[in-house]
Order: sequence, then C-alpha cells, then structure tokens
Amino acid sequence: MNEGVQLLCYADRLGGDIDGLRQLLSERLKGFSGVHLLPFFVPFDGDDAGFDPIDHCRVDPRLGSWQDVQLLADDVALTADLIVNHVSAQSAEFQDWLAKGPASEHEGMFLRYRDVFPDGGTEAEITAFYRPRPGLPFTAYQGADGSRALLWTTFMPSQIDINVRHPAGKAYLGRVLAALAAGGVTTVRVDAVGYAVKTPGSDSFMTEQTLEYVRELAADCHRLGLKVLVEVHAHFTQQLAVAPLVDYVYDFATAALLFHCLRTGSVDRLLAWDAIRPQNAITVLDTHDGIGIIDAGPLGGKPGLLTQADMAAIFAEIDQASAGVSGAASVIPAWFTLPHQANTAFFDALGRDEDAYLLTRAVQFFLPGTPQVYYVGLLAGGNDVELWRASGQGREVNRHRYTLAEVERALDSRIVQAVFGLIALRSHPAFSGEYRCAKLGDS
Repeated sequence: MNEGVQLLCYADRLGGDIDGLRQLLSERLKGFSGVHLLPFFVPFDGDDAGFDPIDHCRVDPRLGSWQDVQLLADDVALTADLIVNHVSAQSAEFQDWLAKGPASEHEGMFLRYRDVFPDGGTEAEITAFYRPRPGLPFTAYQGADGSRALLWTTFMPSQIDINVRHPAGKAYLGRVLAALAAGGVTTVRVDAVGYAVKTPGSDSFMTEQTLEYVRELAADCHRLGLKVLVEVHAHFTQQLAVAPLVDYVYDFATAALLFHCLRTGSVDRLLAWDAIRPQNAITVLDTHDGIGIIDAGPLGGKPGLLTQADMAAIFAEIDQASAGVSGAASVIPAWFTLPHQANTAFFDALGRDEDAYLLTRAVQFFLPGTPQVYYVGLLAGGNDVELWRASGQGREVNRHRYTLAEVERALDSRIVQAVFGLIALRSHPAFSGEYRCAKLGDS
C-alpha cells in the first residue's frame, strides 16, 4: 500500500506552534500524507529537546492544546513519541517518590541498581551494557528522608529510567498511551525501547527479553487502535527481527549505503540490503538525531552491510564536506570508535551538491515502505552552528528554528521545488504496485 511521504518535525521549529504547523501543511507544505510531530509534551524544550517529559500526558501550552493536536490529526496521519525508557527527574511521579519513598503510589516505577543486580553486579556485567553515551548508566539521588538510591539513567542524569516490568511502570505507560490515543494520534513511535529491559549477563540491548517486551507493548497499543513504530539504532539484523512484531520499523541503513555508493561508484552493497530490507520500513536519510551510519556496519562480532573501514571513510568524508562540523558535533559512545550518527544537516553532509541530494532523495522515495523527510533536509537547510554552540548539544546543529520568511525563501529554491516534485510523484498509484530493482551495468 502506498502511504505517500511523511514529514518529521518539531512544531516550535517549523510553524512556531502546532496550529502554525497545521496551517503550513495545509497551504505551503501541501503533499504530505502524515507527520511525525516530535515531542510536544511538557516541556518541549527540556534537557533533551522534549525527550525528557515532565508531563507526558499534557501538551505544552506554549505549543497549543490537545484540541490543536486533534485538528492536525484530522488533516494528516499523526505519529507521536512514546518515551518508554525514561521520564524527567522533575516529573511529578519522581518528585513524589523522592518525597515519600516507599509510601509513594509510584514506588517501583523507577529502575534502581538493585532491581537489576539484587546480589550486586560484577565489573564485567556492569560494563557490558550497551549505552549511547560515554560513562556508566547510573545516577545517585537522595530522598527527603536522607536515604540514597542508585538509579538507572541510560541517557542523561536528569532522565530516570522506568521499570517497565513493574505494575507502577506499566500503569504510567498505560496512562500515556491512553492520552495519545484520545488526542488523535495514529501511530506511536516507541523511543529508545532497545534500552528499556535490562538483563544481567548480556549487553541488554534488543535481547530476547526486549523483543518479548516489544510484543507485549505492541499488543497494548493495538488494543487502543494505535499502530507501532519501533526506533532501534543497531545492527541491521535487529530491524529484521523487530519488523514482524510491529507495524513499522526504521530503515536507517539506506543513508549510509547511499554515501557509500556516492563515494565508491558501486551499488552492490545497496542492492544487497534492498534484497532483504523490511517492507514495512519507514525510510529515512536524516533525522533529529543525525544521519545514521552505524546501522549498516558490523556490530557485536556480526559482519555489516558495510565494513568498519567503510564507515570510518564515510564519517571522514561527511566531516570534510561539512567543514569539520560533523566531526566536532558527533558523539562517540562508550566502547566504540565511531559515533552512532553523524551530527550535521544532510545537505551539508553532501557538500551542498544538489545533484547528489536529489539523487539520494529519489532513491529514498522510490524504495518500498514509507519515506519520511526531516524538516531541515526538506528545506535543504544547513548546519546551525550558533544553535549548537549555544546549547552545547551536538544534535542541535541540525535542529534549526525556521521563521516563516526562511520557509518561504527555501520554498522558492529550485532544489526544494524539485523535492516537492518527488513527493508528488511518490503519491502516484504505481507505488502500490509490484517493485523490482536491477543493476543495469558494471559502473
């Protein structure tokens, strides 16, 4: 089934608020079948740009209301984030637990060190955990009675991991899902679910226990009429394992493979992925988290679609094309030698080569699945170095805040008009037909 092209964006950075975005999509940005609206909860501008919700069930009033969300959902299929791994340390639930301890109704909701290691963890067990940040995933907090607890904080010290297996954790996530369904959301993007289940003796990333949790969570979503998109940055075989369990998975690998094609002149690696990639993929080249590269490479002793040397060459080329921004803004996780993603605008990653840009977008749009375009990439935007330096967060370099005048200027450019031509083409009924791909020559 041809679902057309989706847009990925922040309401405050494209349109100013939810109603402003809705107006843009109904007028100047017509043609999208759906929109993934990045976190619009309280607060949308926290420590992690909304991925650290204080109140995951309430729309930030600076962006609008649930009525505004519903009006947007009346026009386009709406995807919203279920931030399953953590909440903000400033959330009412966590603050209540700090104040009341075991007497809190939220006792058990927050994952403590001892929940995973009741008898203590060995050095090997603790350092085995797969983490997207340098250092260990724990932060000590002190309750009102002076007692201290060592809590899991996989991402940032202010993002407290949820015990997704505890009744209190399940109840919290159930309340969030109910709010999303009532607000008109069609699909929930399950953010960071790969880290949500901690299993001693493993790296605790997308293990069999994680897959079982994904099955259970998907069933909960389906009971509410919600489709499920799982977000996993990992070895490509993880996408293949998750795809049968949910409605959508991401294709993060194609971006890296296209960079490899442009660098080498060979399409063989891309064709190998094309032969096995999930048909229920959301195909992306750039996102709010950067350009995925590691997804196509080797991991955990498994060979990749690309080699480690291929990935290193791609990162080096992107860094050069972006005038050193990517190398400085991208973060290398613990126990890795390369970043997960290249933090740079996609157009800058290609050295602002319009032909290369349109070629990669055409491939993205013509593959089976559902193409999704990030708002900065849609407008052929460049790196916002000032925003990155002001925030200190590398990913902010590709999260520009557009004024309406900037949107209008971008829409007048030849390259953006060409992208909208591809978007219109992707809605053609032919894309509901049979798909074949063949290599036509040796070059």
